[in-house]
Parts: sequence; structure tokens; C-alpha cells
Amino acid sequence: MFSRKKHANPEHEAERHEAKIKTLKDAVEPLSGRNDIYVTEHCLKRYLEARNWNLEKSRKMLEESLKWRSTYKPEEICWNEVAVEGETGKLYRAKFHDREGRTVLVLRPGKQNTNSHDGQLRHLVYMLENAIINLPEGQEQMIWLIDFTGWSLSNAVPIKTARDTANILQNHYPERLAIAFLYNPPRVFEAFWKVVKYFLDPKTYHKVNFVYSKNEESIKVMHKFFDPEVLPLEFGGKNKVEYDHEEFGKMMEKDDIKTAAFWGLENKMGPRVEQLNE
Repeated sequence: MFSRKKHANPEHEAERHEAKIKTLKDAVEPLSGRNDIYVTEHCLKRYLEARNWNLEKSRKMLEESLKWRSTYKPEEICWNEVAVEGETGKLYRAKFHDREGRTVLVLRPGKQNTNSHDGQLRHLVYMLENAIINLPEGQEQMIWLIDFTGWSLSNAVPIKTARDTANILQNHYPERLAIAFLYNPPRVFEAFWKVVKYFLDPKTYHKVNFVYSKNEESIKVMHKFFDPEVLPLEFGGKNKVEYDHEEFGKMMEKDDIKTAAFWGLENKMGPRVEQLNE
């Protein structure tokens, strides 16, 4: 006779997920110090989702991230260390949010101002950590808005930097990106994209959306996430906001104090905390 298609019971699936979260936590324990702060239930869930709930793959991924964090120490990077990378506003946290209140990072690759591979990566990591520390309660993901004004192959980052950027985002910040909008990329970008997309896993690749000001359908997709009133002019919106490096720097210095408090690093900040609190 005809076989009936089995549908997953949402309650049973939730129970299986909860069991896997507990199993993954048991697998990476004991944890101490910053690792104990980092590995929350939400964190475990993100690593499991990134590996399609495969416990062994998720465990390996999480352990590699913990090892990376112990050596790279992303939570210890302060604004004064990466401020030179941010002088042109090529990457910054926006003051506005999407319709769900999520943190927005604005990227403007046409404003590339350095040739430092390590400096650019540390700046990226700093801004990722900053975006996360500023996520509202209940939100785990951020939005990327990428403006291609002034971009060309001559000022594009080297393929190695693009590859390492993808690796950091995918391997150490899994499921942190909700969606990325690439606004008006020039035709020449297609050649660059053909190379870069091979560094992306399918989950990340499908979060990338190309938006063209003359394509109404692509604009509608972006407007599902953003009210045109809050979008900057360069993204086809009505917001006349402009990047002010000095003002942004002051905001980041205050955020450095918040980050230090979250990770228990007040002593490492030392006199800088007192100075910024004055």
C-alpha cells in the first residue's frame, strides 16, 4: 500500500536538539575563565546549527574556536589598536538597526586605506566582537550592509585576506551573520566574486544578497529588513547620516569598557578605564 510521509514532531525535534546541546557541552567541559563565559547554551546551539546538528563536527569546530580565541584573544583588542584601519569608515557599526533591532555593520570596501593583512583582520575581528556585545537581548545575529561605491580591482583586498576573512567569520563566528546585502557591486566585481565564493560554505553563501538600485525586486528584499527612513543615502535610503571618525572612536572607547566588564578584564584595562570614565 501507499506509505505515509513522516513529518518530524516539533516537540520531539526540540527535545533532540536540547539533548545534543547538553551532550556537546559535556564533551567540551571542563571549562574555565573566558571559555566558561563564551560557551553559553546559545553558543552551543550556533555551533550545532552551523554543522547541521552533527555532534562530532560541532565539537571539533567549537574546540578549534576555543583554541583560536585563546591565542588570538579577540576580546582584548581595543579601539586604539585598530583605529587607523577605521579612519575612512571602511567598516563600522551603524547607529541604526534592522526591523528586528539587530546590530548592523556597514562595510565600504572602496574606502580601503591600508595594506596590512594582519591589521585589517584585527579590525574586522574587533568590529565583530563589538557588534556582538551590542546585540539586544534575544538576538544572536547581525546584518552586513556593503556599499561598493569607489570599489575596483585595484583597491580590492588580496585574495588571501578575503579567504581569511571568510574563514574567521564562518569558523569562529558561526551563525552570527543573518544576511549580507551587497549594494550596487560593479560588473568587474563578478570576477572577484567567482573566486571568493569558493571560500564560503553553502550556509554563508545563501545569506549573500546582491542589491541593485535599478532592480526593484532586489530593493524590495532589502526593505523587508530595513525601513528606507533609516537606511543611509548610499544604500538608497533617506538617512543623511555620515561617518565621523572622531565621534565613532569615542563610542568605541566606551564600548571597550563594556567589553572589558563582560569578560572580566577591567584590571587589564587599568588606567584607561579611569581615564575614559572621567
